[in-house]
Amino acid sequence: MRTPTTRQLTVSEGEFIEQFSQQFSSTRRGARLARHLALHELNVWGIRCGTAAFEAAETIVAELAANAVTHGCVTGRDFELRIVLSRATLRIEVSDTRTERRPPGPGDLLPPRPLAESGRGLLMVEAVADRWAVIDRHPVGKTVRAELDLPARGA
Repeated sequence: MRTPTTRQLTVSEGEFIEQFSQQFSSTRRGARLARHLALHELNVWGIRCGTAAFEAAETIVAELAANAVTHGCVTGRDFELRIVLSRATLRIEVSDTRTERRPPGPGDLLPPRPLAESGRGLLMVEAVADRWAVIDRHPVGKTVRAELDLPARGA
């Protein structure tokens, strides 16, 4: 696990973007740590526990991190969590290095069988995210990106 990167980037005329990025071991413990650190960072950025944005982000990070360690795990390779906050949007990205196991994208998800023990994670992401996609990661792997539109915040 590498040291997390947190920085504030200037976008344009007074608009700031907060960014958090860290790699985690492709284990259940790594997925749990990713969720805890993401929630801490959201709180620091002013997205408080109990708000719709916080709860949606919690669901997205938990599901995407769990998928990365369950379906995207490559022995000896970490997964990466990246969160970017702009004035109007919260973007959550989870990347892994497994190229051949690409999940279906938005609109292509099939509901799991009634007694299936898996297959609901991306359906949950689709339900709470305003937008999401599966994109190629360079040089290898894939990234699942989800975005939440945020309510207008005071100056």
